Amino acid sequence: MSDKTSYTTRFSYASADVGGQLVFCFISFYLLKFYTDVYGIAAATAGTIMFAAKFIDALDAPIWGIIFERTNSKWGRSRPWFLWLSGPFAVFGALTFVTPELTTNAKIAYAAVTYVIVNVLYTGINTPVTAILSSLTANPNERVVLTCWRMFGSKLGVLIVNLSALPIVAWLGGGDDRKGFMLTVPIYAAAAVLLFLMAFRNLKEVVKVESPPQGALSGFGALKGNWPWWLIFFSSFAFWIAFISRVSAAPYFFEYTLGRKDLVPTAFALDFISLGTVFMLPWFCRLTSKKNVWALGLAGMLVGQLLVAWGLAQGNSVPVIMTGWAIGFLASGAAMAMPFSVLSDSVDYGEWKTGIRAPGLLAAIGAAFCLKAGAGLGGATPGWILGACGYQPNVAQTDAVLRGIELSVVWLPAIFLVLAVVPVLFYGKYERMEPQIRAELEKRRAHAIT
Repeated sequence: MSDKTSYTTRFSYASADVGGQLVFCFISFYLLKFYTDVYGIAAATAGTIMFAAKFIDALDAPIWGIIFERTNSKWGRSRPWFLWLSGPFAVFGALTFVTPELTTNAKIAYAAVTYVIVNVLYTGINTPVTAILSSLTANPNERVVLTCWRMFGSKLGVLIVNLSALPIVAWLGGGDDRKGFMLTVPIYAAAAVLLFLMAFRNLKEVVKVESPPQGALSGFGALKGNWPWWLIFFSSFAFWIAFISRVSAAPYFFEYTLGRKDLVPTAFALDFISLGTVFMLPWFCRLTSKKNVWALGLAGMLVGQLLVAWGLAQGNSVPVIMTGWAIGFLASGAAMAMPFSVLSDSVDYGEWKTGIRAPGLLAAIGAAFCLKAGAGLGGATPGWILGACGYQPNVAQTDAVLRGIELSVVWLPAIFLVLAVVPVLFYGKYERMEPQIRAELEKRRAHAIT
């Protein structure tokens, strides 16, 4: 039987991430500025909301993981969650951008509650996208291919939002951004539901491992001695702090530092060029190791950050800054995709090492927790910095605020990109063990069947 997946599987796997990004991209790229400039919440308060919500959401990731591991349905472990959670996720994604007329404290409470719930639901629906990968194929190389398709879906969703969202907000709002966001986000949320249902219909969990009954917490045993998973965890956590800080502060950077608010859609749409590295990942990984591709992606993002800093030093040179911005996004394709790919390999390592296969739990903590906790810190820190510097929306900013914006866009991401590279340098040892692990697992499963 061939390990090669069908194009139906590949397209459907990609569709799940298109659906997720149609809502989550709105939140990651625009919510901080929406809170401060549209809904009238103070920058520091908005940052605290985002941090607190992500902290709560990060804590629920292991709970989701336990739930996923104990899911036993006719559709499998991961697949049914696309059906069950797509509707609630879409509803609360839309409610996050509704702006009821409330007192200041009530506004804060409403923003916090809706933001917490949509993030909890995103963990619930996005973690199975990661967890199901180890069940779609047992071939590590084919997993890289599927990850490329998933990243294509993710970047396509981001591109759609960044090219169309603000123009549609302006068109439907007629100059009223509150009305514009309230009418626009439900359109994308409805599309997300349809795409998740496509993934539910077409994806099949073909790698089935029969496990003895386990206690609710037994899946945590797969973390014991699972060093490749821990390396992925620490690198991914630092990466998401860097990435989300960069994009959260970008609207302020282009509007106030460069005086080019018109460049915001273009700057965000450049994320799509990361597919230039994503689609080359299978070839890159054959040419060299997955470790090297992963590390070079992070290093390329760091080079992009330094180019942006150099452009600022050259009198805010827009060509230099946009070149650095583009290089950062191009390199982010490898930096973002590789952890999702190798995470499924760490599931195999955990099974080989401990006898416990826990794809849902390892994906929930290794991917969802890192994304949410990292995004929480990455999104909150610029808000805190701007609040400490005295940011006021829709006015000329002081030198202190401009320095805070530069810190948030350039130097904070650069520091965490350096921290993200360090664990990757130790991953090669475990990558070289993959053929041995796969062969031994196949023997164990064959023996268990007989």
